[in-house]
Amino acid sequence: MAVSATPLAPAPPKARKDRTHWLYIGVIIGVLAGIAVGFFFPPLGKELKHLGDLFVDLIKMMISPVIFCTIVLGIGSLRSASTVGKAGGIALTYFLVMSTFALGIGVVVGNLIHPGTGLHAPAGAVDKYASQAEHAGGGWDFFSSLIPTSLFSALTEGKVLQTLLVALLVGFALQQMGQKGQPALDAIAVLQKAVFKILTMILWLAPIGAFGAMAGVVASTGLKAVLSLLTLMVGFYITCILFVVVVLGLVLKAVTGVSVFRLLKFLGREFLLIVATSSSESALPNLMAKMQHLGVDKSTVGVVVPTGYSFNLDGTAIYLTMASIFVANALGQPMDLGQQLGLIVFMIIASKGAAGVTGAGLATLAAGLQSHAPQLVSGVGIIVGIDRFMSEARALTNFAGNAVATLVVGRWTRTVDFGRVEDVLSGRIPFDQSSLDGDVHGGIGFPVSPMATNGDAAVSPAAEPGAAAPGR
Repeated sequence: MAVSATPLAPAPPKARKDRTHWLYIGVIIGVLAGIAVGFFFPPLGKELKHLGDLFVDLIKMMISPVIFCTIVLGIGSLRSASTVGKAGGIALTYFLVMSTFALGIGVVVGNLIHPGTGLHAPAGAVDKYASQAEHAGGGWDFFSSLIPTSLFSALTEGKVLQTLLVALLVGFALQQMGQKGQPALDAIAVLQKAVFKILTMILWLAPIGAFGAMAGVVASTGLKAVLSLLTLMVGFYITCILFVVVVLGLVLKAVTGVSVFRLLKFLGREFLLIVATSSSESALPNLMAKMQHLGVDKSTVGVVVPTGYSFNLDGTAIYLTMASIFVANALGQPMDLGQQLGLIVFMIIASKGAAGVTGAGLATLAAGLQSHAPQLVSGVGIIVGIDRFMSEARALTNFAGNAVATLVVGRWTRTVDFGRVEDVLSGRIPFDQSSLDGDVHGGIGFPVSPMATNGDAAVSPAAEPGAAAPGR
């Protein structure tokens, strides 16, 4: 007699353990070991400098793929934002203004504190970059250099501005194709996942790169390099704090009448979550749920938050300009005002490619320097040791910027119930944390698939209502 057996339900997949803390520990050990070797054994330290150069070369290898995939998918996300209409247009304009303002603040602070000045760090193998800069032509030569030999040669030859041009063309072409272009966006989204996976593998070599770079710098400059790096890191943290409290605080107060301190207190759990996990991704569902609970219409939240995670990276913008000025000063080749302004123009677009995983910001920094001052690219290795620690401030600043943007855009589109905002912030309507166990994205109009860590956040381009969003 046959006995029917009830099939066993498959066991739920085990949650992957977060091992990024081992990378932090490895970088700290690498930095301390590099300082010790460079100080006590200078000849050996100067030789170990090549380890830092090799790590920077690996990062440079990923510049074109990171820029291409993220710019194309970022422009693809504009398609969904435009379907929502007014909120999308206002949000994108606001993001552009605030990101540009953040880049400008980074330049101003960098010129005030002059990080890296007098360091005279070893520049590594810069002869070929200096030669490129020396033989760079005038205006017409510059514009002609923007056009690649073929559509794919920009990706294979590693020329950043050509890659950016091709990415913009492909992105807008797919945008105009509508749903017919969705399969191509899906394919590029898969490619981006592979690119970020490779970048993640490279980043596990950061302790070795930090060890070699720090040994080389300390061997050539002494402990002055350590003090200069600490100055950059502390200056960056202070700048981010002032940006959130003063700049974002004034914008929020002027537009909505809400105190930024009350908003930050309301999101305190999320800030702790970002610090604990070193990930902006972990706080994205919470931010969307809490902004809806606060009284912002879910359609506005659905546009502003996901788009902001790719286009409103204030902390990353400050980092890119301050780090660029530091590298230039450290190598004894400070940029003049014209070069700095040119860098800002590039970073306005390229900073949108600083999304994804830790190190994408480092790759974008290298991309900006390679485009405007190629002789400075090798200096990126100097800050490898502290980039991990600066990423925390980037993540927190980016998160705060997107929370403020949600309320500001909601005010301008009249999709915020400020009576409820007051009740929530005063504690009369507490947030139910158990609500996060459900689908916080339900009813927003499009699915969201975030993928971000350590201050460089990315969100998949949202599909039009009813369409599947490409995974990222």
